[in-house]
Amino acid sequence: MNRNQRDHGHVVSPTRPRDGARSRLEWRVVDIPREVSKADARAMLTEQAEYGKWELARTQLFIGGRRRVWLKRRTMRVERFDAA
Repeated sequence: MNRNQRDHGHVVSPTRPRDGARSRLEWRVVDIPREVSKADARAMLTEQAEYGKWELARTQLFIGGRRRVWLKRRTMRVERFDAA
């Protein structure tokens, strides 16, 4: 774990590419180290939900206390109607 990860308490992977053109969901996987308290993890996930419109899709608890969380949000596809 590098210093940046230790300071922030979690690692957020980039969003997963969509599975085809029909997918209307965007995914984000968050790895939470065991050193992060449940209260801090809850606060971080609440902030993601409020400001990023993410929903909790799945959680996984590993041996040793590390947690992995899958977040999802709906994407709205808008077509351009101008000539550009």
